[in-house]
Amino acid sequence: MNITILTYGSRGDVQPFLPLSLGLMSRGHTVILAAPAGFKNLVEEHGITFFPLAGDPEELSRRLNDAGYNPFKQARELLNHAIEIGADILRQTDEACRNADLIVHSFTHAVGAHTLAREKNIPDVHVQTFPMFNPTGDYPHVSMPDFRIRFLNRLTHKIAEQFSMLAAQMGFEQVRRKAGLPRRNLYSPFKDSPPRPRTPILCAWSPSLIPPSSDWEPHVRVAGYFFLPYNTSYAPPDELKMFLESGTAPVCISFGSMIHKDAQNIDGIMRAALKRTKNRAIVLSGWGSVKREATGDLLYLESAPHDWLLPKCKMIVHHGGAGTTSAGLRAGIPQVVVPFMADQPFWGNRVHAVGAAPKPIRVNQLSAERMVKAMAEAESKALLERAQATGQGIRGEDGVGEAVRLIESQAAAFQKLARFFKV
Repeated sequence: MNITILTYGSRGDVQPFLPLSLGLMSRGHTVILAAPAGFKNLVEEHGITFFPLAGDPEELSRRLNDAGYNPFKQARELLNHAIEIGADILRQTDEACRNADLIVHSFTHAVGAHTLAREKNIPDVHVQTFPMFNPTGDYPHVSMPDFRIRFLNRLTHKIAEQFSMLAAQMGFEQVRRKAGLPRRNLYSPFKDSPPRPRTPILCAWSPSLIPPSSDWEPHVRVAGYFFLPYNTSYAPPDELKMFLESGTAPVCISFGSMIHKDAQNIDGIMRAALKRTKNRAIVLSGWGSVKREATGDLLYLESAPHDWLLPKCKMIVHHGGAGTTSAGLRAGIPQVVVPFMADQPFWGNRVHAVGAAPKPIRVNQLSAERMVKAMAEAESKALLERAQATGQGIRGEDGVGEAVRLIESQAAAFQKLARFFKV
């Protein structure tokens, strides 16, 4: 099959689709991965055909961080960003999918990709790296607080689904008028539309972290995390190698793609907490963190492969992004989560619930005192043992293999229906 994968966002929104692409390619499928242009090198270094999409996810990250924990402001910033680049994205996704036999899409492309798949009469599969359109009473939508009442939790998912469809329709109409594009009927992949089957949802997380919910419908499946093979070719820079060899196992601090207006203050809090707990640390600065010169106990780096670095660290302090959370779980080390926005509080609460992290500290409540207390709890024997056990279980899962099997079975089932009528 010719398969096009559509995703958008920060590195955490793109990286899971690298191992999925490689898994599909190993089965003989041709894969195009469409993502923001800045990820060209990341994708192509794995031998995957890349299709660039417009827009700057770094700017989007800045907007979302400024929106904080307000889901309505987050949605507004996402919509505004989508409208600004919408005409280019529409043309680019149409081109990326021109020869596709199947489309795989993340949440940012859900409505548009499904609509395109219907127009082309080909199947589509929705991949989630965090729960978005799977109504359940077990927990709320990732942007909402936990009401601890099943009916209300389930209602948050329904509201979010309706809001997403409304935002897609409003955004497309504004883009269409601005760019002079023709009218287009938009379709939700999460609604019944016989004879076309409902779009399958593959959840790219470990069932040990979020088990399948009893009130999910059959089209929702938990595949497991999508991990790349362990990086055995990475050659660390001399400063990193020397730092690791010069003392005890460090704390890893990684706030990923977060760009926060209080970055200097956050850096000062972390340095104070490290000094008080007598910990060494490696700070992965990413896009938005403060960069400083190394000392005997503190090293700043732009990046390093998580699968190589984290097993050499005693714990990881991070923002709660889905990708960093999964990397910490896979490594089997304790975590301290400091959520900035969006789905990050949800992941912080989930890691705490399975016993691999203390209760998360929201970034607007961060202090040296709270971080010192959380680090001490993360070093406890009980938490360390739970993190190690969780990591061992996750390392035994095959999320990519399961996802590839489900995608292939969806394509086969769709082709059987397509023999008789347009679906």
